[in-house]
Amino acid sequence: MRGVALAGAAVAVLAAACGSSGSYTTVVSKIRITGHVVVGTKWDQPSLGLLIGPGDPQGFDVDVARYVVDHLARGRHVDITWRESPSSAREALLQNGSVDLVFASYSITEARLPKVTFGGPYVLVQQDTMVRAGDARIKKVADLRGRRLCLAEGSNSYRRIVDPPPDGKLDLPAALVDAANYSDCVRKLSDGELDAVSTENLLLAGFAQQDPGRFRLLNDPVSEEKWGVGIKKGDTATCEAVNQAIASMWHDGTATRLLHKWFGKTGLELPSRLPKPQGCA
Repeated sequence: MRGVALAGAAVAVLAAACGSSGSYTTVVSKIRITGHVVVGTKWDQPSLGLLIGPGDPQGFDVDVARYVVDHLARGRHVDITWRESPSSAREALLQNGSVDLVFASYSITEARLPKVTFGGPYVLVQQDTMVRAGDARIKKVADLRGRRLCLAEGSNSYRRIVDPPPDGKLDLPAALVDAANYSDCVRKLSDGELDAVSTENLLLAGFAQQDPGRFRLLNDPVSEEKWGVGIKKGDTATCEAVNQAIASMWHDGTATRLLHKWFGKTGLELPSRLPKPQGCA
């Protein structure tokens, strides 16, 4: 009888374990129950999310992701699986469950809100423009009229240059040059295949810092963008927990420390305040 009782207990424990592993309905509960999470980042953006060789990607977004996940875990050790999340695939990766959270220079926009629940924003970033250092023709953003501008797949930054309000900003005519991502944009800029890349200044500064003297930022902001944490649509519990983590990150000084760690030598005026939350509804 004792053997039967032990066998029954083992079955009960196994059933409970199986039930627990599949009982979560939100990312925050998955983290706390399983101790595992899949985080999407960029792998080609210096100082934000860059993967070189074996190991984990490195950069500001990666460090922010680690902080937020640790906060969500409430002291439990969590294993993070990093997955590359290019701009063109971020929504699909969230919707099909390939990633749980996305930290990938992900601007919160009206067009994305029907598809994604955004935590944050965790930082406010100005959109600027980068050109070749020796190109004296382009000194301010208005000089992009008629120039070749990069269109990175999945990104909408170019719209703020070429579209009219309310979706755009400047309504400047420009020749759009397709690129797979922003590292491809920068390669084409370096090779003379286009004249300018316009997107958030932290992203551009990472590339400029990687190759000193080759590129120049105009320091002529187009707009202020809100970088948020991508979460599967409707997961408000995780969104609210992420917002609490972001507030903690700013209040304890970690956000400022990380910004200076990755961008302190760029000469940029770095963000200095906790952004107002987008709201999780």
